[in-house]
Amino acid sequence: MNERRQRKRISDRPRIHRSLSIVPSLFTIGNIFCGYYAIIWTLRGNWDYAAILIGVGYILDGLDGRIARLTKTASDFGVQLDSLADLVTFGVAPAILAFSWGFAATEGVAGNVAMHVHQLGSVASFAFVVCGALRLARFNLQAKKPPETSSKRYFVGLPIPAGAAMIASVVHFFKTPTLMIGSALLWALLILLIAFLMISTVRYPSFKELDVKKAKPSLALFVTAMLIWLIIFYSEEVLLAMASIYVSSGLIAKLFHTVRRFLPGVHPTSEPAHDNIKT
Repeated sequence: MNERRQRKRISDRPRIHRSLSIVPSLFTIGNIFCGYYAIIWTLRGNWDYAAILIGVGYILDGLDGRIARLTKTASDFGVQLDSLADLVTFGVAPAILAFSWGFAATEGVAGNVAMHVHQLGSVASFAFVVCGALRLARFNLQAKKPPETSSKRYFVGLPIPAGAAMIASVVHFFKTPTLMIGSALLWALLILLIAFLMISTVRYPSFKELDVKKAKPSLALFVTAMLIWLIIFYSEEVLLAMASIYVSSGLIAKLFHTVRRFLPGVHPTSEPAHDNIKT
């Protein structure tokens, strides 16, 4: 009797593994759902809801990979599906949101300056999509390299979810679309900067090697609870601050290392290889 039960358990393992492999894909499909409806809400003129949906997609994108690793169901199919979902939710959706929120109001303004700023906005939004696609393609190529040749401490270039989070957090903070030509021009320059950072070699922390188990559980729980509380009650300020700090952190670190090289008596240190490119 015991032998029969043991055989049954062994035969059920492949079935359980196949069932678990669906779970990460469900989170990825949820990510696509958020991107699709973010576009719908943008076209309806509800920019804040669209920004919130991009934020929800950011959370789902972080969960699908972790669940795949925990359940040991990571696959090449999941990697490709995740990249396609990221292009929709963090490439196309924020680009449409950025253009609709930042430049739609200036379309009817008379004058050559307004026309050129509107055209610059369309170019910047398209550049964001193209650079995001290049970022994802570069990651797919690097993902095929052996794990021992890559470092998990840094991302090379701004991750596309972080770029989308920067755009969504600005829209979520201000809510009202830009009505002045100067503000629209600054918005276009910010979008172009984010697009450039995605295809650059500026390093950003990945937090992949951050082991929560090594930290004090009570402290980690307290920090997480406080962060959730702040996001719930002060989402506009907290999310914009978090996105701005992360986007600027790579530039500040790059500037620090560049200035440090020219200081007398300081020898340049070797930097980690730029080979871990994650979206």
